[in-house]
Amino acid sequence: MEIQFKRPELMDKETIQNYLHMQESRSCDNTFANVYLWSRFYKVTFAVVEEMVVFMARAEGTKASFVYPMGKEENLKKVLEILMEWCRKKECQFQMHSVTPEQFAKIDALFPGKFEITYNRDDADYVYEREKLASLSGRKYHGKKNHINKFLRLYPDWSYEEINRENAEECFQMALKWRNLNEVDLDDEKNAEMCVTMNSLRLHKELGLQGGLLRVNSEVVAFSLGEPISRDTFVVHIEKAFPDVEGAYPMINQQFILHETEGFTYINREEDTGDEGLRKAKLSYRPVFMVEKGVVTQKKEGSL
Repeated sequence: MEIQFKRPELMDKETIQNYLHMQESRSCDNTFANVYLWSRFYKVTFAVVEEMVVFMARAEGTKASFVYPMGKEENLKKVLEILMEWCRKKECQFQMHSVTPEQFAKIDALFPGKFEITYNRDDADYVYEREKLASLSGRKYHGKKNHINKFLRLYPDWSYEEINRENAEECFQMALKWRNLNEVDLDDEKNAEMCVTMNSLRLHKELGLQGGLLRVNSEVVAFSLGEPISRDTFVVHIEKAFPDVEGAYPMINQQFILHETEGFTYINREEDTGDEGLRKAKLSYRPVFMVEKGVVTQKKEGSL
């Protein structure tokens, strides 16, 4: 079967979302916005195969790799067989990435002993209880509360706003300043992440993203963007704050949760990508669980 892969465009949003919504997942990867925004960097394409959406990434210097197909799950076995046959014809190794333990269990049940998975701690999503991030109550969050109290003392004129078409440009300008302060252009991955941030602001309505910003002295000093990923989980994709505004990061974190995520049980704050500073910061908010993700490959002949 010949599969016609194409790059995701805004016009594909409804089609892709319909398939993604057919299966529950708390992984930050399973949203149209995430796929669309990162598709330019990771060379992501998609195709609909047997009523399931299939994403393939082929970043420069890497081999082609699929994401777990989403959609009509009773067709999963047939879809995986089609993808394996496609790889044989293309003379490339079949591989999947960002596969959760629950997803791998389904693959292993359909193809017992045929595949193996290797998890990478750097790729695991941090998931928190929404109520705890909103209230920051208890001794474990005493330090966070202190940072917020200091922010309130230093900046009594602060305000929070939902991001809209009128103030998104101010966030865009704040992001440009943040970019210059952090020498983003010296690192390819950070530069790509900054491009994603800019496009998220520019297209937040079209992508269905919810956003919030903080002002101090009428100037935007922090903003955050995210979206629902399941019935009980909301993902925070982007969070930026000026480091010289004391307490801005914990303040935008809490205010965004309070204003934009009511009704959700869990908050996914994505992975740390192996950055030690980011890992320490994410652990300090006490995740209730991690969404593990791994790379799936076929076992070599004769391996146990």
